[in-house]
Amino acid sequence: MRKDRKNTHLKCCIMEISGRITKDAVTAKVSNDREVVNFSIAINDSYRPKGAEELKKIVTYIDCSYWMGSKMAQWLKKGTVVELFGRIGLNVYNNAEGKALGSLTFHTSNIKILVFPKTENSSSLPAVQKKNTDQDTPDDLPF
Repeated sequence: MRKDRKNTHLKCCIMEISGRITKDAVTAKVSNDREVVNFSIAINDSYRPKGAEELKKIVTYIDCSYWMGSKMAQWLKKGTVVELFGRIGLNVYNNAEGKALGSLTFHTSNIKILVFPKTENSSSLPAVQKKNTDQDTPDDLPF
């Protein structure tokens, strides 16, 4: 159980982060007229330690919240690669044993979907209409 929870918000400008959603987004009702979409992303990175031949892989998990509209949750499925714009916050608290812990939260103001996940059942994602551009493209391009 979390005790003595303190929200510490870093003062900064708008940031941009990209990652893959770790599980389907969940919408939570905060009050009668307010909802928040909560989800988590994983950011993969790697580096080569000095003197080492192998890359060391690291994954950073960031909890995200989106307050601009609950309808966005239908698009935020596990495996989707997203680019997020917003500000980062730090939640610092003491657990039941008195140990200080913290977690990152990204307060998202804008979401850009970069890649939808590959699924066997494509009907799990909302339908997206594609524009037929076959008639607009000439047959003999100069390149």
